[in-house]
Amino acid sequence: MRIDIISVQPELLTSPFEHSIMKRAQQRGILEVVVHNLKDFGLGKNRQVDDYQYGGGAGMVMMIEPIENCIKSLQAERSYDAIIFMTPDGKRYDQRDANQLSLKENIIIICGHYKGIDERIRAHYVTMEISVGDFVLSGGELAAAIVVDSVGRLIPGVLNDETSALTDSFQDDLLAPPVYTRPAEYNGWKVPDVLLSGNQALIDQWRFDQAVKRTKERRPDLWDKYEGQ
Repeated sequence: MRIDIISVQPELLTSPFEHSIMKRAQQRGILEVVVHNLKDFGLGKNRQVDDYQYGGGAGMVMMIEPIENCIKSLQAERSYDAIIFMTPDGKRYDQRDANQLSLKENIIIICGHYKGIDERIRAHYVTMEISVGDFVLSGGELAAAIVVDSVGRLIPGVLNDETSALTDSFQDDLLAPPVYTRPAEYNGWKVPDVLLSGNQALIDQWRFDQAVKRTKERRPDLWDKYEGQ
């Protein structure tokens, strides 16, 4: 999979993809993440990428020409399955979206900045708009990093244990159950006996029961969704 990210602050995306799982995925050639500085496509000698909004009001708007020129230069090299715009008024991102995007081959992510992008880009190029929550960030870079990380870890071969991602929270609309590791007892706090029993059927049932209990208590909205399936 290849993910191209368009940003006016590309340095914000340096660290997230140079460590841990994302780094290994790129080293293995499973995932390719390329960050593009929109100012390379800016207008005039100052590489302008933003301008005042029509109708007045506070805040600048990312201009249509630099974004379109960047998108067209990428599309000239390959076809893209999705062009995503990170925006607070997009669809609330969830695990189902991550699962679907992990099946794509090439994706473009546009990071919003200032007051956003010229609406004509959204109307004529963007195929999916994503929000990572009901709050506003200084730019879409951190949100884009969340999407790349959540999608990248689902690509076969990225995680050392292929079943790990399948047992994550939200994969089946349930939260993940509690987990424990050694020592079996610490300060009088014991690991549940069932996890030490070696009976996998009992362990699986315990984990499911705990996932149900945790979801009911912490995320009743998810539990309603699970029950409604």
